[in-house]
Order: sequence, then structure tokens, then C-alpha cells
Amino acid sequence: MAYENIIVDVDDSVCLIRLDRPEAMNALNLDLLRELGKALGEAQKNDKVRAIVLTGSEKAFAAGADIKMMSEKSFVDVYTEDLFTAEERAVTQIRKPIIAAVAGYALGGGCELAIMCDFIIAADNAKFGQPEVNIGVMPGMGGSTRLTRLVGRAKAMDMALTGRFMEAEEAERAGLVSRVVPAKKLIEEATAAARRIAEKSAISVMAIKEAVRRADEMPLAEALLFERRLFHALFATEDQKEGMCAFVEKREPQFRDR
Repeated sequence: MAYENIIVDVDDSVCLIRLDRPEAMNALNLDLLRELGKALGEAQKNDKVRAIVLTGSEKAFAAGADIKMMSEKSFVDVYTEDLFTAEERAVTQIRKPIIAAVAGYALGGGCELAIMCDFIIAADNAKFGQPEVNIGVMPGMGGSTRLTRLVGRAKAMDMALTGRFMEAEEAERAGLVSRVVPAKKLIEEATAAARRIAEKSAISVMAIKEAVRRADEMPLAEALLFERRLFHALFATEDQKEGMCAFVEKREPQFRDR
């Protein structure tokens, strides 16, 4: 499928999706977000794809939601059309792992899009921020909720109330990103991580993603029970038998996603 605002490249088991609105520093308008949702849906349906990398340019992952698109809208407009809800769900409903590879600015909706992914690998020039307060609004796609769960109340309040940017090293210390790598090696590192995931049992990968996601939403006791039941359920798979036999026999497992 041809897209106007994103570039999609499927290489073996990894789908690389690049946001591509260079004239607007990849600002997220509805056309881009809907194309992204379609591309992610296609990757989900493609049996060859086992992991997804989402990235932008060297200068900007995404410099926010498109303010020009939003500036003339009223409360009635955004409320009745439920602005960004369907577009957010199109990302968060994907069951395959999504790695955000972030270089440059990830601000406002761009930061929120990154934290919708399963983890973030940041270039050393990455800058994260929730500066919506500067234009008289607030985060609306997870910047005051998911962000708080990732970095804690103090950091989230600091970012959202002052609009300051968090650079890559601080983002790693705060738990926002999993690792920081040189900008020139960002895509190499992110695709290597995706390929490593792709070698695993797809059933185990989906179960892990589901358990970690649910852990953010449940009380601890319920999350532990959910995790344990998924762990128990994996003993009904052929991949569990193969993985454990391969370990005992000191060889690489040959997973079949069964």
C-alpha cells in the first residue's frame, strides 16, 4: 500500500515504519496517524512480521501533534469526533512488539506516541517533552497518565507543568527509555533488538507483552495472578517443550509458534 506521510519497509521479520513529514518535523496530523494505524494493522496481519520498529528522522521523531490542524477546533468539535481516540487505539491494540527508535525531538504527541510503544531506544540527541501547557492545553494521549507510570509523579509534573525537555541521558535514568545509543547507530540497534525478539516464540512474546501491559493497569495481586496464569498456559505449547529441550540439549531452539 502507498502512503503519503509514512514509509514502510518490511525486511524479513521486521517491519520498519518511518514517519515522513519532514516539512513539519513529523508533526502528527490525522492523515499521518491514520496511515500509521493502517500500516500497523497490516504488520499485525502479516505472518512474516514478528516485530515492528517505529522511527522518524534524525532531527525529529515527531515534534508534536499538528497545531495548525487543531487550532480552529472547538470543544464541541474535539469532543464529538473524540479527537485522537481511534488513532491511539490503533497503536495500542497491536499485539506484536513495537520498538520506538527516537532521535531528535519527541514532543507532545510525539512523546506520547513513543510511550505507546513497548519500549524506547533513544539516540543520544533525543529530547522528550510535554510542552502543551505552552499553548494553553494539556497532554491528551498519555502524557499525564502513561508518562507518570513510567517516570513517576514528580518528573511527569515537572515536564507537563513547565514544558521543559528531558534529554536522552535523563530519560534513561528516569526509566522513560530502555537505552541510549549513538544517533548514527539508532536504526541498527533498534532493528537488531527487533530481530532478536523475532527469534523467540511469537506466543511467548505476545504473552509477555500482554502481562507487562496489564501490570500497569491492575493491582499487584491481580497482576501477579494474571502473569502466573499466562506462565502456566505456555506449558500447553509446543514451543515450551522445544525451548526447554533445547536448553537441556545445549542447542538453539527451533520455535514454530505452536
